[in-house]
Amino acid sequence: MKATLKASLRVTAGNGLIAALPRRDRLHLIEGCEDVALTLSETILEPDGRVCHVHFPTSGFISLLTPVDGAARLEVGLVGEEGMVGTPLVLGVDLSPLYAIVQGAGRSLRMAAVPFRRELARSAALRTLLDRYLFVRMAQLAQAAGCTRFHLVEARMARWLLMTQDRAGTSAFHITHEFLASMLGVRRAGVTQAARALQAAGLIRYRRGELVVIDRAGLEAASCTCYCADLSAYRRTLG
Repeated sequence: MKATLKASLRVTAGNGLIAALPRRDRLHLIEGCEDVALTLSETILEPDGRVCHVHFPTSGFISLLTPVDGAARLEVGLVGEEGMVGTPLVLGVDLSPLYAIVQGAGRSLRMAAVPFRRELARSAALRTLLDRYLFVRMAQLAQAAGCTRFHLVEARMARWLLMTQDRAGTSAFHITHEFLASMLGVRRAGVTQAARALQAAGLIRYRRGELVVIDRAGLEAASCTCYCADLSAYRRTLG
């Protein structure tokens, strides 16, 4: 048994998709994976770049960003231990339409493209599970598009903080105005106004890039309905 497999077996339940597989399929999948570090700001995928691996995060989280006019980027999804990165391979495509950048350091079970395709062909359970996960991602991407167009920055910021806290497992983050503006697709002034409103309501504390969630329930109330919609889509389809 490889050393990486021994480490991976200890964190099997750390990824929701892998943990949902039948035991035999789960262990066979893990045998082809290696346990790797997710380094902060690491770029895993780039638009039109080759998808050489899939990642099943067991801690930390990865932002999915779409390029806009060749310069700006807008976040369209977050992936943590509930999901995977490298979904084009599930569809038989080896090019990425998005950036995938580590926003929260952690670890991941990584599998190369060729053995992953073999695993998809071998395991009907894995194929069914990942087809359902793709459906959830499509629903969440559509939700994100509507959220960006129609919801106020304050509510969208609350939603993003909830999503990040869910995956980071901590109430404290280091987040700059520039980073939040990029993630939310707004100007820095909009981020400043939204952060002040959430802080005045006693929901967060934010100073010099250090943000702490103080009132989780209040933040959920301040968030737009997209946060609950995303959770519902995942639970309905994947349990």
